[in-house]
Amino acid sequence: MIRYEVALPLIVLAILGVGLVAVSSAATPADFQKQLMGIGLSMVPLVMLWFFGRERLYRFSFAIYGLAVLLLLATMVIGKDVNGSRNWLVIGPLQFQPLEVAKLALIISLARVMKGGYQGLKSYFLPLALFLPVMGLVIKEDFGGAMVLSGIFAGMMLVYRIPIWHFLAVVVAVAIAFPTVVYPRLQPYQQQRLTIFINPMQDARNFGYQQVQGMIAIGSGGLMGKGYKQGTQTQNGFVPFAHTDFIFAAWTEEQGFVGGVFLLVLFGALFWRLSIMGSESPHLQDQLLFAGVLGQMGVQSLENIGAAMSLLPLTGITLPLVSYGLSSLISVITTLGMAYVIHRDRYNSI
Repeated sequence: MIRYEVALPLIVLAILGVGLVAVSSAATPADFQKQLMGIGLSMVPLVMLWFFGRERLYRFSFAIYGLAVLLLLATMVIGKDVNGSRNWLVIGPLQFQPLEVAKLALIISLARVMKGGYQGLKSYFLPLALFLPVMGLVIKEDFGGAMVLSGIFAGMMLVYRIPIWHFLAVVVAVAIAFPTVVYPRLQPYQQQRLTIFINPMQDARNFGYQQVQGMIAIGSGGLMGKGYKQGTQTQNGFVPFAHTDFIFAAWTEEQGFVGGVFLLVLFGALFWRLSIMGSESPHLQDQLLFAGVLGQMGVQSLENIGAAMSLLPLTGITLPLVSYGLSSLISVITTLGMAYVIHRDRYNSI
């Protein structure tokens, strides 16, 4: 007898509720309607996943991966430039980010090739053969997206049971290479974007403007907030991208410290529930998939909230289930739906 998971859908619905309240306040009525439409459209992949089941998902994982790579390649040729980055595709009335497809494709395809567990250095070949092409296609135009992909890969590698010293060696290598090799090769404006969070007041009217305004909005919310649609920083347009990149600042200004903590508790509950569901899965393949989902959700949440509080660089990453954005919203809901179905069918063998 199948026992359906109840906690995950309830947590997701609660976070979606917060997102709808925040977007309805920070965005235009037209954008709010699009957000509602995005939730409605996400029901299509959810229904497909429900009837597809675990076995078919893994069976078609490489096809999904191939589609993701083709979409990323198409972006390089016919992609639309948005905010200085060519990472959007426009097909008729549809406008979406292929990165969102790539995240899901990478998670499920990596889980499939890593299901045997770590068995020596040869075990790195297939995972890297899947990860590096996607990373290479993304990193030039979308540093934030590359961070999310790295979080997915790192989380899955830990569950893959690689020697911990391998993991630490990579961390140390990246920590040395980024400031000595990568950073000096970036354009001055790119360098400024990555470091301005340390002291945004040094250029508060230019590169540091967004994070300064975000901190002002968060701080001015006080304990209980200014009230729905009463946030002066948000409603008067001082906080740029208040409905996307800075949705946490907009929410906290109007709902205060209490509202901010409430949202953090909801995300904590989401991560806890995904961790429990992963631990309940008897197959390593499924555990790897949950690690990838946690890596994606964790990096996106940490980076978005950290950037709004000027604790991390601003990279344009959305807050899952909360920020405005159809492709991001549908992707996150689909990914969580995939995790739900994998957990539901966890005792099935492939």
